[in-house]
Amino acid sequence: MAFDFKKAYKEFYMPKNKPEVVDVPAANYIAVRGKGDPNEENGAYQQAIGILYAVAYTLKMSYKGSRKIEGFYEYVVPPLEGFWWQEGITGVDYADKSAFCWISVIRLPDFISRDDFDWAVEEASKKKKLDCSAAELLTVREGLCVQIMHFGPYDDEPATVALMDDYLRQNGYENDFTSTRLHHEIYLSDARRVDPAKWKTVIRHPVKIRN
Repeated sequence: MAFDFKKAYKEFYMPKNKPEVVDVPAANYIAVRGKGDPNEENGAYQQAIGILYAVAYTLKMSYKGSRKIEGFYEYVVPPLEGFWWQEGITGVDYADKSAFCWISVIRLPDFISRDDFDWAVEEASKKKKLDCSAAELLTVREGLCVQIMHFGPYDDEPATVALMDDYLRQNGYENDFTSTRLHHEIYLSDARRVDPAKWKTVIRHPVKIRN
């Protein structure tokens, strides 16, 4: 059976719908950076997602071709994730989507090397006739975070974030947003096929112990 990150690491992909603090280890990702409204039709964000999946599936299916990746095992492509921020704002202003900066990512198995990644970018560009050069191999060590499962539309996230903030105040933590510690979302539902009321999104914020 193919390895599934969501099942193997339930503590990071399937949190409860109440806040909890976790220590998130380093992970490798395919990443594409950009700015702008993620809902813009054929905009930068949607183009970035196309690149991510092109590279992700090129790596996943590599064993069926001539590329033999050392240590390879079959796996399920992990869910789409995103790191979000806006210049000059702590947290996220959901009312101004045009001001979003983002790093859209898909997690990679640890056996994927730099050479494997570079091969996949070139191969995906050639096979999909899509310029994938914006893709980068990114390692993120999130460390101490608070997370929760959010149910419903993305625009309803502020109420869920408020629960997270209340939890931090009551338990001796505080948010720790920096230029490298960002609002993080993991998308467990296909927004194109699932009713928005049933969307499941992991929301994760960096925290530190309050002095």
